[in-house]
Amino acid sequence: MASAGRRCLVPCVLGILLNALIGVICEAELSFVLEPSDVIAVQEQPLMLHCQVSGLPPVTIQWRHSGLLLIQDQRHTTFSNGSLLIAHFLKTRSDGSSDEGDYECVAQNSFGLVVSRRARIQAATMANFHVQPESVHAEESGVARFQCQIHGLPEPVISWEKDGRPVDTGDERYTLLPTGVLQITGVRLEDSGRFCCVAHNSAAVKHSAEAVLTVSGSQSSVYKEPMILVGPENLTLTVHQTAILECVATGYPRPIVSWSRLDGRPIGVEGIQVLGTGNLMISDVGVQHSGVYVCAANKPGTRVRRTAQGRLVVQAPAEFVQAPQSIARPVGTTAIFTCQAQGEPEPQLAWLKNGQVLEPGGHVKLKNNNSTLTIYGISQDDEAIYQCIAENSAGSTQASARLTVLWADGLPGVPTRVRAEALSPTTIQVSWKEPGQNTQDIIGYVLHIRRTSDPVEEEYEEAVNKVTLQHIIRDLEPSTSYTFYCQGLHVPRGQQTVGLAPPRPLTGRCPRLLCSTRRC
Repeated sequence: MASAGRRCLVPCVLGILLNALIGVICEAELSFVLEPSDVIAVQEQPLMLHCQVSGLPPVTIQWRHSGLLLIQDQRHTTFSNGSLLIAHFLKTRSDGSSDEGDYECVAQNSFGLVVSRRARIQAATMANFHVQPESVHAEESGVARFQCQIHGLPEPVISWEKDGRPVDTGDERYTLLPTGVLQITGVRLEDSGRFCCVAHNSAAVKHSAEAVLTVSGSQSSVYKEPMILVGPENLTLTVHQTAILECVATGYPRPIVSWSRLDGRPIGVEGIQVLGTGNLMISDVGVQHSGVYVCAANKPGTRVRRTAQGRLVVQAPAEFVQAPQSIARPVGTTAIFTCQAQGEPEPQLAWLKNGQVLEPGGHVKLKNNNSTLTIYGISQDDEAIYQCIAENSAGSTQASARLTVLWADGLPGVPTRVRAEALSPTTIQVSWKEPGQNTQDIIGYVLHIRRTSDPVEEEYEEAVNKVTLQHIIRDLEPSTSYTFYCQGLHVPRGQQTVGLAPPRPLTGRCPRLLCSTRRC
């Protein structure tokens, strides 16, 4: 097969000529500068969603709510800058409708239509406590633990009161975990009292039931095996959140608590903090923090130990590794968009054409798990803005690119009498005659070459001098069929831009000349 150098160098040169010299902007002529974000909204308060677009005016902006276009009324106002105002946000209205749901910003101009990422809007809420603190009896110098749990949006902030007053967080024996746990180590008689959990967020403030701590005399001099009262729970978080892995151990003498990963990898030190006597806090978690964490309680000076473990799963929203790029292609040729995204779990890819879901079929193909969009034999109907949507359970994102279909008056005609001849088992000569019109603008030719059995993406090009009208392709595979077509490279008179004439039309929508290294 032809060398890798030919596969790369010539297409790169032609890409520069086609995309740069022709003056095509390598960005979509309509794109988002600012997209709406997920919001937890306070009920009965106004809510503003932001959307900013860059594009050739005039640009019109509309909004969709749960897939349906929003109608401008007293409740919804779209401003000239693209922002949407919901005057009085409600989770449930008298007619049964809701302001909650997915919102999308839709922008359109003469080049096409684009749709923003889906922004999820939820109402701030606070449920009742589903785990109430329970009364505890603890020995002096021992450990006491209270817990409460409550669901809410945004996540409620938990604090504790003792006998109606806030717990003294300055006492290092008291550890308050964001998960709603209060730990008291080295318990003293004066710690006895009534404890209450307080939860608050933008929706409400709620108090739990009270629980009593009773402290009895110490028996600390009696040897006790190390024991883990509470071990780490399995957690699923999103990147940049904070992980709290709890570990409460008792015994005499007091056991030493340590942490490790089950896979043997080091936990690291950046963003790692120990809370209280053994709780592990990981700030700003990343995908690399996913794994099974082991809490060990060791009797000092011995190998006696007890362990407990929990799994941490860190999800990452979809983000693009390679976004699609705007391209310009002559009518009748092939356009390829590539889109690659990463995230945890692996994102799913979908495509839109001018804001509508693009269904593959006919001359439109999706390959490689939808990462490659190929449009064969393009026509004027294919000119549009195409969007790649990447989405997983942690979030979604979008990127857009425009396909410009080139067809203009004054283009040279197609090369005529295209012929191919096998000179040897590994060499083919392709020849042609000049087009019938506008030949004075031609500065050279482009010969497209592909093994017939290969996908169109494997096609490569070789440039040919304008006076040669023939080209020998070497290093081909014996007894193999190849497909060729020829285009003229031209500069219109009085201009400085370069373009490609239509390919030599032979048969069908996507004309090709077939030849085998065995015979033509």
